[in-house]
Amino acid sequence: MTRARVAVVGGGWAGLSAAARLADRGHTVTLFEAARQLGGRAREVTWTLADGRSIALDNGQHILLGAYRETLDLMALCSVSSAAVLLREPVRLEAVDGFSLKAWRLPAPWHLLMGVLCARGLELRARVDMLRLMLWARSQGWTLAADRPVARWLGEQRQCEAIVAKVWAPLCVAALNTPVEIASAQVFLNVLRDSLGAGRHASDLLLPCVSLDGLIPAACAALVTAKGGEVRLGTRVTGLVGDGNGVTLATDGAREPAFDAVVVALPAHQIGNLFDLATAPEFAALAAQCRALRWQPITTVYLAYPAAVRLAQPMLALTESVRQGWFGQWVFDKAQLGGPAGLLAVVISAQGPHQDLGQEALAAAVEEQLRIQLGFAAQVQAVRVISEKRATFACVPDLVRPAQRTPDARVVLAGDYTQSAYPATLETAVASGRAAAELIEGTLATHVIT
Repeated sequence: MTRARVAVVGGGWAGLSAAARLADRGHTVTLFEAARQLGGRAREVTWTLADGRSIALDNGQHILLGAYRETLDLMALCSVSSAAVLLREPVRLEAVDGFSLKAWRLPAPWHLLMGVLCARGLELRARVDMLRLMLWARSQGWTLAADRPVARWLGEQRQCEAIVAKVWAPLCVAALNTPVEIASAQVFLNVLRDSLGAGRHASDLLLPCVSLDGLIPAACAALVTAKGGEVRLGTRVTGLVGDGNGVTLATDGAREPAFDAVVVALPAHQIGNLFDLATAPEFAALAAQCRALRWQPITTVYLAYPAAVRLAQPMLALTESVRQGWFGQWVFDKAQLGGPAGLLAVVISAQGPHQDLGQEALAAAVEEQLRIQLGFAAQVQAVRVISEKRATFACVPDLVRPAQRTPDARVVLAGDYTQSAYPATLETAVASGRAAAELIEGTLATHVIT
């Protein structure tokens, strides 16, 4: 195939995935990112403590699964050893109240069956309900006749309160970042099918032991430049126009030489700003579809304790109770994941009353929750609250997501919000980047590049 000039607009994981794939196939890639760093909503953040120490944080605590084949494949393409940067463990749900469910090292489906049968803190009814739902879902091909909210679907399946509270609701919120009352049951089933319902290794937890920058962004950027491309940080693309000579980008008042094709990997709410709908009305429907998406937040509260403070496991489920002012859902011990001793990360996914609190009040509430639920008597030395207000789209039933193809075949979208059977995850973003690269190559194959 003829070597083409391709622009990738947006340096999040979707854009990085597309850029790396296209560069590896021999195209000259220019990656534009408005920020001064890559990674988008999964990026590294530097936290400088009062004593002068600098800690590399992530803007949110991310978990990968063994089923994330696209992400693992991209890491391999960029010469990143997954064994060196990811802690792989059988799926385990450990809670502060003593509940514990851990998959066994057995072939599927025995790994999950034995895990449920031997779980601690679950009454017999809850075990039976969980297994019954998984068997029913498998018998139905993991497909619903009509989509509906997860909470309604679980009620129809007569799932008891205990199994919903301890397993289904936490898994749904963690995977879809959408409350069970409004989350898509079909998308949740898709996630269960390819994780708990698949082979044993597909459900493994892959916990990053380095900052997010060390997983994908730095390696993808290095591959692009090694293949003769360019990564331009701090460069905002403000407009995009296609004509007979190619696709021209406007960047902060300047105009770039025309590209043969463009991957637009911006957040959905920014897509409409790229096109002059007066001269390109064919993009109006796409812009409106992107604007119609609704968003869900993710908040991470980092707490620096004395070095002696640690968890029994790398991650634990917390007991969420709005009535008692407990908002934390999961807590991670960063020392067990390659970080400094005493640093904990508490995650609060999806919308909720915690959004009404200021950062100081929220941090105090989380600290009190850990003191009561984990018995931490030590004084917190420093706190950092990071909130992504548009962390993911709201994954609601029957949601129509934008296609990756656009009215101009030379312009394609990449992003975790584009059409997919899965929620907005790192894996979905990476997969969309690969699909965008393949669409671009298909278009280039039918055009003569001069």
